[in-house]
Amino acid sequence: MVKFSKELEAQLIPEWKDAFVNYWLLKKQVKKIKLSRKLKRAPDSNRGLRRSILHPIGLFLNRLTVQSRNGGGDDNRKIVDQVKCRAIDEAEEDGEEIVETELAQLFSEEDEVKVFFQILDDELNKVNQFYTTKETEVLERGELLHKQLQILLDIKRVLGDRRRKKSYSFGGGGVSGLFSRSNSSLSGNSDFSESQHSDEYCDSPDSRGDDDIITALEKNGINLQVNNNTAAKGKKGKPKLGMAMRIDIPATTPVRTIATVTAALWEDLVNNPKKGGECRINRHKIQCAEKMIRGAFVELYRGLGLLKTYSSLNIVAFTKILKKFDKVTHGQACGSSYLKVVKRSHFISSDKVVRLMDEVESLFTQHFANSDRKKAMKFLRPQHPNDSHMVTFFVGLFTGSFVTLFGVYATLAHLSGMYSYDYLEMVYPVFSMFALLSLHLFMYGCNLFAWKSTRINHNFIFDFQASTALKYRDAFLICTCLMTAVVSAMVIHLILVSTGFAPRQVDFIPGILFLSFVAILICPLNVFYRPTRFSFLGIIRNIVCSPFYKVLLVDFFMADQLTSQVPLLRHMESASCYFLAGSFQTHRYETCKSGKLYRELAYAISFAPYYWRAMQCVRRWLDECNIDHLINLGKYVSAMVAAGARVTYAREPSSQLWMSIMLVSSVVATVYQLYWDFIKDWGLLNPKSRNRWLRDDLVLKNKYIYYASIALNVVLRVAWVETMMRFSIGLLESRLIDFLLASLEVIRRGHWNYYRLENEHLNNVGKLRAVKTAPLPFREPDSDG
Repeated sequence: MVKFSKELEAQLIPEWKDAFVNYWLLKKQVKKIKLSRKLKRAPDSNRGLRRSILHPIGLFLNRLTVQSRNGGGDDNRKIVDQVKCRAIDEAEEDGEEIVETELAQLFSEEDEVKVFFQILDDELNKVNQFYTTKETEVLERGELLHKQLQILLDIKRVLGDRRRKKSYSFGGGGVSGLFSRSNSSLSGNSDFSESQHSDEYCDSPDSRGDDDIITALEKNGINLQVNNNTAAKGKKGKPKLGMAMRIDIPATTPVRTIATVTAALWEDLVNNPKKGGECRINRHKIQCAEKMIRGAFVELYRGLGLLKTYSSLNIVAFTKILKKFDKVTHGQACGSSYLKVVKRSHFISSDKVVRLMDEVESLFTQHFANSDRKKAMKFLRPQHPNDSHMVTFFVGLFTGSFVTLFGVYATLAHLSGMYSYDYLEMVYPVFSMFALLSLHLFMYGCNLFAWKSTRINHNFIFDFQASTALKYRDAFLICTCLMTAVVSAMVIHLILVSTGFAPRQVDFIPGILFLSFVAILICPLNVFYRPTRFSFLGIIRNIVCSPFYKVLLVDFFMADQLTSQVPLLRHMESASCYFLAGSFQTHRYETCKSGKLYRELAYAISFAPYYWRAMQCVRRWLDECNIDHLINLGKYVSAMVAAGARVTYAREPSSQLWMSIMLVSSVVATVYQLYWDFIKDWGLLNPKSRNRWLRDDLVLKNKYIYYASIALNVVLRVAWVETMMRFSIGLLESRLIDFLLASLEVIRRGHWNYYRLENEHLNNVGKLRAVKTAPLPFREPDSDG
């Protein structure tokens, strides 16, 4: 049977860990009470044997004496009543109830018991206050969503009525609020979503629809800005639904970014004030607003579910610890009395969260799921897949390990005796590219395992769906399958060449491997982890198109991974040229190596990951106005300079000038990167921390691991020093050293990943953020921003 302390630690919400009842502290205090009572009842050492013999008789006589003095069972009940503790609920000026415990005379003489109830009071008050605060937040969020949903329904209803009047074949919907019933629906096949007209204009001859919209919005407290131009007014002097109505769609994509900038320029420079009465409601904006409100409902429901879990876990924790206390105090029923007070507390007695959850379920089903409750619950309560890949994982792991070992042995045996220059220049880069990718996947699997073991909520931080996100077993399985395919293709290729087949006949094998990988990656069928593949492609698109896409944490996290895979990108360049230029048929490697475009493209590929990351810093600075992003931008600019210097020095190894430039730029970039790693990304090296030169909060219990990680990161960061050392080695040894250095950088990045996300997790814990605040589309005219 699992102890409750372990069960509580496994089930509690990591971001709210400090807000839960400190069950472990209370458990230690109960042990202290038990120990102190044992010491008080301990006999003298010189009478131990005699007391042990006469102890049962003494207890029996003592019980008879007590019963004769007190007159039987009624007085026993009085004794029990006398030692009960009383919990008093006091109200502060702000209306919050504070629990304080007054001990009866018998318990008040025991210091350990007094400390126990003081801690218990503090924990109960902490839980109550936190729950009250979070409950208020979700209720306010629910009211805000009420307004947003009401506005959206009003606009869609009036536009539907207007289209019907203009003889378009579209139906209308009814108006509903958050806590009222309605027959309207906001699902994907709603009236306005199906409209084939991109815009609706408010300056129609019949302004009755404008008046209806304005009246409905005013009922919800949304006052539209009135244009000073009298021409912009409709009937009865009411303002038309004009450009003053703000629909804030986040500029998360290039189209939205360009549209936002264009609209701002048009409004400031081109738009004529005399035409202020003209209004255009964009269909795409309404669709985006609908998606935003739907996402906000999902996040609200998730927050309500977390609050419900928080309440249930805390009541179980209080029940368990009070039962332990009663057991230690031999059933004096003080814990039972206190438990009644706990059950009267706000975090147990309040039913607002449960009622709001029911309302959200009902409204989400009605408006966003075509009254299909099963479909609605798939959005609100995504199912967590069970770990059913265990057998497949181990089979794949052992098979992959066997094939990998055999492949490495065969590869080294063949290369040591028969490698050719053509092979190392043209075929080897293709296999090396996949090997580095497999290593990175393996490190990511290790990260997933470490994050899960230390309860770092990476799915929440990355905003992944728990139902489709990769588990560490999945990552290891993909890595094993990929490496098995790569090594198998490599061994088959070498065996065929060694048995007499012409290179032209077998050099299509790397091409088949490459095309198969691309085909699986872009396969639209729901096989081979399609959500993960499409999410990966979307993130790569966001990175390449920086700064037009809004930068999320997963975007710049992946961009950081690419900065450690410059050798892989260079191998991709070689592989592309190998196949596109026809080198696999002509076996003229000079076609690629001596081409001017190929040589210049090496600079672009070396710069690209750092450039994308720099553009992300620019976009984040524009969105957040945080100067730290500009400082981070300098780090990637210095890395670009260092990368360019290394490429040039590799082409001109005899140049002392380029050696000096490479040395200076690399040292500056390395120091810059180490500073950012330790101070900003990991949050370490704080001289005022209670953990010397670390940070106040640590996830790992052994703090010496952090010191070792700092040293390891420094060593791996300066691995570029090898490029300055010119040893007299062959081409094979040179390629192996390059591959080793590239592998070390991938390992360093995997090592860096854990502490980067640990620091992000602790930031969320410090700010008690367990639910994302989804942006809302409609904004009041007098609001800021």
